Amino acid sequence: MKSVRTLPRRRRASLTLLALLLCIQSCAPLARAQSLVAAATAGADDPKVSNDKVQPPLLKPLRVERVPVEGGAELVTIFGSLSGLPSDGASRDVPLVSILRDTLGDSSRENDRLRYVWMHTYTRPSFGQRAASAVPFLYTRVGSRRSAEGEVPPPVADLAGAGRDVWQRVFWSSLQAILIDPVSLSVKASSRTYRRNLDDYRQAHVMRALAVLSLYEETANDSPQPLFTPQERREISARLMLTQKAFGGALDDVYLRRVERSEASKGEDARGHNWELLRQRAEDDGLYFEPLTLPDGTATHALLWTTREDVAANKDREFESRFLNIASPWRDARLRDWQGYTEARYFDAEGRRVAAETPGARKVEMIPLALYGLDHPKIPALLVDFRDTLNPKGREVSRRVLNDVARNLFALSRFNLAYLLGRTVYDWVTDRRGMDLNQPSRLRAYSQLKLLLSLDASLDPRLREEINRRLELVSMNPLENGGAAEARLAREQYAALLAYARRPDGLAAKLDRDRRAELVKSEHGRAAQTFFKLANTLSFGLYTHREGAAINGEKIAALDLQRTLERHRAFLREVAKTSAQVEVEWNISDVRRSLELLAAHGDRADGTTSAAVARIFARTSDEDVRKLCLDCLYRINNESAKSSLVRIYRDETVEPRWRALSAEYLRAAARDQKRISAGDAKIIATIGGNE
Repeated sequence: MKSVRTLPRRRRASLTLLALLLCIQSCAPLARAQSLVAAATAGADDPKVSNDKVQPPLLKPLRVERVPVEGGAELVTIFGSLSGLPSDGASRDVPLVSILRDTLGDSSRENDRLRYVWMHTYTRPSFGQRAASAVPFLYTRVGSRRSAEGEVPPPVADLAGAGRDVWQRVFWSSLQAILIDPVSLSVKASSRTYRRNLDDYRQAHVMRALAVLSLYEETANDSPQPLFTPQERREISARLMLTQKAFGGALDDVYLRRVERSEASKGEDARGHNWELLRQRAEDDGLYFEPLTLPDGTATHALLWTTREDVAANKDREFESRFLNIASPWRDARLRDWQGYTEARYFDAEGRRVAAETPGARKVEMIPLALYGLDHPKIPALLVDFRDTLNPKGREVSRRVLNDVARNLFALSRFNLAYLLGRTVYDWVTDRRGMDLNQPSRLRAYSQLKLLLSLDASLDPRLREEINRRLELVSMNPLENGGAAEARLAREQYAALLAYARRPDGLAAKLDRDRRAELVKSEHGRAAQTFFKLANTLSFGLYTHREGAAINGEKIAALDLQRTLERHRAFLREVAKTSAQVEVEWNISDVRRSLELLAAHGDRADGTTSAAVARIFARTSDEDVRKLCLDCLYRINNESAKSSLVRIYRDETVEPRWRALSAEYLRAAARDQKRISAGDAKIIATIGGNE
């Protein structure tokens, strides 16, 4: 067996068992499995084996810069040293991602609010790029933007106003269908192509922002003061993931934890499936499988290799291209006299990877064949074919061509029955056969790969350069910029953002407008808030009501309390959705603290919160938490809370002492003239006699 990299950590017992079996198999004298990863695991403890390729990839250190913003906020920026880009005499340290944290000017993390996310390689396209992106069936990059000096970068996401993104999509979709599509076929095709390229360009940078934040959290997990709290990390990840969904911005914050877990599970399942599919197919065809791992051990991409010896020895060997989607290397005349990138590696007599100076080491010349993305939802996605650059691009373009022809030329929608049936059958056949045609976009895989190539310092520079060159040729979006241009544009845009943050009429003024819109919840009742939301809906998000008064000390205090209560109410609603005992899944001290705060400000709670408190009472056996739940239901001044108390009192499965305590709270609510429905008031009136 031959080795080069370590097997990434796996949570699934089936993959662990498989690795163990492969290790045992490697000890057999006649075994010749061609998986590099299995051999790396088998030889990791051998002192003769070089561990330089067994360790996770060396990541250039990421650093953080914090810049205060007038009005009580800070601009948090993550920098990375991009190994794969030419320095041009300048530092390789490049600003990657910036996030605006609204702190209200204090050190408390509970009232902080994350707002805008900037990916500094994401720019406003030039006129030429915009014009090219509107040309139907133009699936190639046309050049890079020359300069963005003095131009503030557009944010890729607004974490505090995710709903605006939904209304923008609804507005543009309505405008497209009602006004633009009826004009002419050419106008329809151009406008739809332009919108599609804009969306893909933004999504590519959203994925890269996600990857940067994930890598930073992994490399800085030992920091005494984490950059983001667990709740903030969950909010950032889930909100950025939801930008891919049409109505993802409208999702309530209480579901963010579920979204993050679901997406993480899907990604893990896809990687595990594609890992085994690609590895087994490679071994069956006599190729070498090498995963490319992130610092946390997650394998997002994989390389397939062959050797000059195997090319010469396997001229008559059959090759099954299913799932691999590359031509046979055994009958390829180019490989017999290969002039492209090669890598010399050394193996011992048992076929394990060793250092060059190891006695008896045998030199093997490795030839890269293809690079795949393992996060693809269907099959391993071919990203780079080292012999045929147009191979992966043609497969990526196949889905776009089919959609563009159907919708732009023949005006077929997904609601057309014949078209729907035909597409369903075609998709089923390609999925079952593992055909890499009309598959979901490789956008995520390409975005992750570009970042991995830039930050991973363990890759051979020549291999990195070769992959980068081929990625540039595969690029199909006219709005994209080249790697070297992105580094230059990122520095220019970050400088412009810093200048914007220091101007009184810049980022501070924008922050003030956002706060005045946020303050509406504290300054107006439910009826007024409903009216403002309706106006926002009818205007497709163009109208947003803001308080006219400037944000002063009193308003800051109101915002502080509003945000703190919102955070704790959301937490209690999330706790209430658990199916297990509350104390089993959650930190019970956190639950008590949230209930105490809610009880102290019961007049600010709504019916949804009171229902959550009632569910927590039913799903915990903690004495203090149960008392706090009943106290909250008494102090929350709405009919829903008192109805919950009545149900607890009338539930015979509840212990008598809790029923008696709920009866006391109901009598107190009647004396204090709390809001009680007519039906519940009659029941409360009879409680004294029943007692």
